[in-house]
Order: sequence, then structure tokens, then C-alpha cells
Amino acid sequence: MDPRSDHDYDFIVCGAGTSGCVVAARLADESGARVLLIEAGEDYSGPEVTEPAQWPLNLGSARDWAFEGQADPRLNGRRLPLSMGKGLGGGSSINVMVWSRGHRADWEHFAAESGDPAWGYASVLDYYRRIENWQGSPDATRRGSGGPVHVEQPATPQPLAWATLEAAGDLGIPRFDSPNGEMMEGAGGIAVTDLRIKQGKRESVYDAYVRPRLHCPNLTVLTGALVTRVLLVGTRAVGVEVLIAGERRRFHAAAEVVLSMGAVQSPKVLMQSGIGPADELRKHGIAPVVHLPGVGENLQDHLAFGCTWEYQQPQAVAGSGCETTLYWKSDSRLEAPDLLQCQLAFAVPSPPEVAIQPPEHGWTMFAGLARPASRGRLRLSGAGPLDAPIIEPNSLTESEDMAAAHALIELCRALGNSQAFNGLIKREVVPGPREHRAMEQFIRNSAMTYWHLSCTAKMGRDALSVVDHQLRVYGIDGLRVADASIMPRITVGNTMAPCVVIGERAAELVLAGV
Repeated sequence: MDPRSDHDYDFIVCGAGTSGCVVAARLADESGARVLLIEAGEDYSGPEVTEPAQWPLNLGSARDWAFEGQADPRLNGRRLPLSMGKGLGGGSSINVMVWSRGHRADWEHFAAESGDPAWGYASVLDYYRRIENWQGSPDATRRGSGGPVHVEQPATPQPLAWATLEAAGDLGIPRFDSPNGEMMEGAGGIAVTDLRIKQGKRESVYDAYVRPRLHCPNLTVLTGALVTRVLLVGTRAVGVEVLIAGERRRFHAAAEVVLSMGAVQSPKVLMQSGIGPADELRKHGIAPVVHLPGVGENLQDHLAFGCTWEYQQPQAVAGSGCETTLYWKSDSRLEAPDLLQCQLAFAVPSPPEVAIQPPEHGWTMFAGLARPASRGRLRLSGAGPLDAPIIEPNSLTESEDMAAAHALIELCRALGNSQAFNGLIKREVVPGPREHRAMEQFIRNSAMTYWHLSCTAKMGRDALSVVDHQLRVYGIDGLRVADASIMPRITVGNTMAPCVVIGERAAELVLAGV
């Protein structure tokens, strides 16, 4: 089907990222429904995408929106680079390929906030069992087989992985067969990482869901098309306006429009369509259609700190370089782990403010705050589609986050300097021993992110909620949001797997209403 000659569809899905690919594919399975999937980026299948170890080369490339946070006084005035996937597959085409389903407490929180038990852990396990094609030890309760999403662990983990597992055990951290089984129902633990690598190559969500359906005559994939706003007749969504090669075009949806462009672009398009905080919209000459003060609020991300060691001898980097995953609590009284650590088999350079060069041959514990208390926001800089959004991460605003960061780095240093690494490492490079005040400065200077921006159009029932339990935008008919922006709270761990669940549930809800 040629979108230039036929602009009318039943469903329009905006954004071919992790959630959008799932929504479009499931809607296209309904033979009578014409589906348009719109993506601002392009298709790309070069080695930077297909070869797992080359994922860092995507950062800052044409496949990265390359957003940037505002200068943050809590980070000593630094601006955080905020990468986000742009192109078919979205983040799943440029990320580290880690499959992490979220903690039981996350999904119970989703259910409580939405008032819908279908978002609870038991229901979500049903989705995961249908989604996964798990290659590891069978777990009929928690894992799936035969689904579209291939998930496997490294066949032969490198010595670094085994040393990390041993070091964690020496500290009393329990080891599990997988990070996505029992480990995410309690206090946490450590395990060999689950990855989206198949036959040695990355498998994006686009590869798993959309590519097998490209032959379907009712599915159209349009790339190089930037969605600028939702077309409204009164308070009903009837289509979208799109910018293609500088030309504005319109596409119409008889049934529904679904925004799946991520936690930056989805709220941005909502606001440019007149849906958001009325006073902010008026500042930019946008007439408010529905006043939703929560659009762009509640921004969350996993803040990260690199702790780096030098190898005695160069070591191989296998797969994506991430072979162990750890979740743990900084305080045993917490309901779920608040510390996240993905081991990377290469040295991640610290920000220049740290003033320490990475070793030529080394490795990094990429240590993150899994349950940040701080909240940021996103605003418009102008009404134009090319006006960059103003992103205020507000990192380390809350004292709990600084306390957790201290505990996290203390844990990583205890792990990395363990006897388990004797014979493998030469020395600790970053951060090294520091007294409390100096460590706080290191935390502010070294903070990076996991690039897990979330929660800016949250699901819920309070005044800042943007979508209801069925992901329908409040006050607008025929419009839903389905991506990480609808999370009431960021999940523990990497966000790709929860976004697949969000996509599956969104498609189910859309089809139930047809």
C-alpha cells in the first residue's frame, strides 16, 4: 500500500519503537484493519545495529535522538546526554539488549495506581509467558516458550562474569538462574544476564514483531516521517499531521491513533496538539483543547555511575559486553531493590569533570539507581515541530537518591575489589577511596543515565495522570498512549521488556474496543 495515494487507515501508530512495533503488529493481525506505522527515523541494518558489541557506536549517531538535559545544579551544572532510539525498532535497535521484566512490586504499583488488577503481576506474567521464547532453564510459572521474543543467556560467560558472581556470593548476595524469575519477586540478587541476542546478532522488537508481517497488505510502514500533532475534531482524534522532507502531510484514522514515540516525543506531540498544561500551551500560542497538567511531568530515569577497574591482561568482549545483572537493596526495609548494576566488559569513560582517564584495558560496573525518588519534567521550547524540548531531569533532587548512590558505590567497590578478581584485575581506577564529601562530589560529577526516560504521561487516577487504565488520554476520544511514558513509576531494571508488555496490552485494549 502506498501512503502517498491512500491517506485513510483504521489505526495509526506513531513511533516504531519497542511498544509501537508491538501495537502495530498485533493490530495488523486483524485482517480487516488497515494499520499505518509511522517512524521519524529510517531503517538501518548495518553492523552498529546487528553486531551486539558495537552498540556504543549508535550513541550520538543518526539512530539517536540525542536529547540533552538542562544544566543541573545538583550535577555541578552539567547537562546529561539523553540518548533515545530513532529508527525502526527504536531503543531496541541501539540498546544493550538486556531483557528485564521489572519487579513484582512495580506491576502491583501499576495496578494500584490505575485501579485495574489487569496491570498487576499475575496478569503481566501471562503476557510474558506469551511474549517470550526463553532459551534457558524451563520455568513454567514465570517464563514463556514459543513466543516472538527470543531471550537467551551467554552460552559461555567470560571470566569477568564468573568473578562477579563469586564476589557477590562472598558478600551474601544470592545467585539465581536468571534475573527474570524468582529473583525479581523478592530482595534481588545476581544472575547471568538475559539478552535479546539470537544466533550472535541483535534481534530488535521490530525484527520480532513487524518484519515478519511486512508482507501483510493491511500494514504500511512509513519512515522519515515526523509526527507534528494529532488532528482533532472537537475532542476526538481523527488522524495525525506529519512532516516528510519538509512537507506537511495528513493521515486519517477511522478508529484510533496510538502515540508510541517515547517519554519525550509522546508528551511533546500531545502538547503541540493542545493537550497538556493550559498555561504552558498558551505561552507558545497553542490553544488548549484539554487541560492535562501532568503532561510532561513525573519524568524519571535510572541515574548511573561508572566504577572502573583495569585488567591485568586484555579480555575479550562477548555479546553486548553485559553478562551479569545485579539488583539489591540499600536498605533491607525497602519493598524492592533500589540498586541496579550491569557489568560491562569494557571501560566506560567517565564525564570530563571526573578528571580520570579510563584504562586502555578495563571494565566498568555501570551502577544505577533502580528506584529514583527525584522527579523531573519536560516542557516545550516552542510550538514548532522542530523546536527542541526542554528536559529538566532534576537528578539527585531528593536526599534518598544521594544516600542510595553512596550505598551503591560502596557496594560496587566492595564487589570489584573482592578476592574473586585476583589475577584478573590490576587496580581500581574510578572512583578509588574517597571521604564522604569527596565521594558526594564524585557522584555529582560522574552521574550518567541508563537512557531509560519514562513516566511523562502517566497512567493513573490523580490530577497529574494523563491516561486511564486502558491507556486512553483523558478528555480525548480515539487517542491512546502506549510507551514508557505511561509508567506511573519507572520499573526496576531496563525498560525494554516492560515496554513490550505495554504494547501487547495496548493492542489488546484497542481491539477490545473495536
